[in-house]
Amino acid sequence: MAEKTRADMMEETRAKLIAAGRQAFAEKGFAAASMDDLTAAAGLTRGALYHNFGDKKGLLAAVVAQVDGEMAATAREAGRQADGAWAALLAEGAAYIELALDPEIQRIVLLDGPAFLGDPSQWPSQSACLEATRDAVTDLMRAGALKPVDIEAAARLLNGAALNSALWVAASEEPQKTLPKAVEAFKCLASGFLAD
Repeated sequence: MAEKTRADMMEETRAKLIAAGRQAFAEKGFAAASMDDLTAAAGLTRGALYHNFGDKKGLLAAVVAQVDGEMAATAREAGRQADGAWAALLAEGAAYIELALDPEIQRIVLLDGPAFLGDPSQWPSQSACLEATRDAVTDLMRAGALKPVDIEAAARLLNGAALNSALWVAASEEPQKTLPKAVEAFKCLASGFLAD
């Protein structure tokens, strides 16, 4: 059996820390998660955390990127199952908003993420979501399905509406009751872009 390379070992260490961080942040929240507890859970030292992520906030950023990436993949899958490009765009937005009911996503991405990492629209994972929305809007515009509005503006408004709806659901006192209102409003806003 081949020996692990240094790069393999570094990637394994990062993966262990991200997994431990994800579990600790989901269960306890970022503020209450102890660096000693999460490094011990990974079987590593604080030094490994500092070397790979700089600090606990850097680890949170990596965990948020992973979870937000999974959210985007789930939303894309909902879009793939929809009938047509317009329905796909709506399905992706609605699916992203609905993920705000997941307790792990609520705590890590939608509550602790903005509180400790700042504006979610500036996160790399959200930039990827915006890019996907921009591509969808471009395709719909070329097909004549949308009003002739600025593509960048439309993409940013649609992406921001889904993100802010998810943030609202997660922070709501009654997420289950807030969700249908958020999804309905998102779809109503989005339909304003449709060509007559």
